[in-house]
Amino acid sequence: LGYPVIMSSYNFDRNNDAQGPPSDSNGNTNSVPINADNSCGGGWVCEHRWRQIYGMVRFRNTASGQPVANWWDNGNNQIAFSRGNRAFIVINNDDSGLNQWFQTGLPQGQYCDVISGNVENGR
Repeated sequence: LGYPVIMSSYNFDRNNDAQGPPSDSNGNTNSVPINADNSCGGGWVCEHRWRQIYGMVRFRNTASGQPVANWWDNGNNQIAFSRGNRAFIVINNDDSGLNQWFQTGLPQGQYCDVISGNVENGR
């Protein structure tokens, strides 16, 4: 087992791995400015604010403690499974799209893609 950790970081020159966070001329770490779109500015990356990250935190919180069920895989780079009747995930690391019917184990209802999707037109 393990404990999830969410990293939030800053941009730095890959050729200078000793570079610290955005700082003033006295070496004091700068505050993180928040842009109008809720992203971070001033050299900060703030991964914890990315929709993909906080969506998966919600997924984990919902799925926590539920057994893995409804397992499917293509024997290569595509898998799908539920966590009890609380959550379902499909992961496609193949070069082609995935077109498959799945038994989700979820109650009937409307669901959304918590990693990359937004609700649009009620879907």
